[in-house]
Amino acid sequence: MKGRIIEFDDFKSGPPARVALILGSGLSGVADCLTDAIELPFARVPGLGVSSVAGHRGALLKGRWVGVSVLVFAGRLHYYEGHAWDRVVQPVRIAHELGATVFIATNAAGGIRDDLQPGDLMALRGHLDATRANWWRDRAACGLAKPATPQAAYSPRLLDALPLPRGVYAQLTGPSYETPAEIRALRACGIDAVGMSTVREIEIAHQLGMECAAISCITNQAAGLGSGVICHDEVLETGRRVKSRLIEVLESLLRQLD
Repeated sequence: MKGRIIEFDDFKSGPPARVALILGSGLSGVADCLTDAIELPFARVPGLGVSSVAGHRGALLKGRWVGVSVLVFAGRLHYYEGHAWDRVVQPVRIAHELGATVFIATNAAGGIRDDLQPGDLMALRGHLDATRANWWRDRAACGLAKPATPQAAYSPRLLDALPLPRGVYAQLTGPSYETPAEIRALRACGIDAVGMSTVREIEIAHQLGMECAAISCITNQAAGLGSGVICHDEVLETGRRVKSRLIEVLESLLRQLD
């Protein structure tokens, strides 16, 4: 349902939301699962700004979902939009300030691993931050000698509650899609899917002591692995197509929280 428009201070009243959820490209419609929701545009949330990317509703909501109090960021801010990293990860800090102890991120991603096809969902078991300068110089970080990803950030309990294939995700800065050469390099590093978000959010949430999980919606095959040209419309359409499946997975996860 669409939330009742209020002010940010209203989010601080009443019992805190236990779970914070960020919805990626084309996935904002999942927020309609909330009942008794309140809603505030990002532009009116302290420390945030307007999301300029199609498929991102750009609103903060709070409501109940299968009996659990949930804070939902329907959309996110990206570095490639011109936002500083501090602003990109501000939703995580806001969620922590509002009392959330569980953080779940979703994103749209390009599939690299052969068995990941458009419309599939993948639970992250680790990640690679390829947004930092010269990340590729660290052989251990990119897994050339031995796969080494920050698995500690992802809660084993939440992973076990997600009936999904698992994989390792890489975040690049965007906004352009990766080249086939970049995808070959990422595959050599043991990466299963690639996108332009999530990793920095998860790292901040983990540092704040939140229990973390993340789900990639495979919206396309990564560059050089499929036919045709990758476009944002394809990403959004696939996101809309998997909405019901993602809702089913998230509801199952919420029901298993004790």
